[in-house]
Amino acid sequence: MAIPLDRSVVFVALTRPQMFAGVTWSWFVANLILSAELFLIFKSPYVLAAALVIHLVGLVLCLREPRIMDIWIARVSHCRRVPNYRRWGCNSYSA
Repeated sequence: MAIPLDRSVVFVALTRPQMFAGVTWSWFVANLILSAELFLIFKSPYVLAAALVIHLVGLVLCLREPRIMDIWIARVSHCRRVPNYRRWGCNSYSA
């Protein structure tokens, strides 16, 4: 039987990314930029509702994995589509 590991509050706090209002700083900045662009395009106060929905989606994603935005950026920048993606249904790192 495996012995459960103890988590130190200090260790968890030092290894988590910088958070703001429950989401990572990169998610918050991306939400801010997207909301500002939507407001400039639509010129409507309803964009605040869209910003809140985007923030809540980020909050749910960051509860499960705090570095979800960093993982997504790494995946998009390093894992390009391979020519036979449709056949195999997966990507691989480029050599």
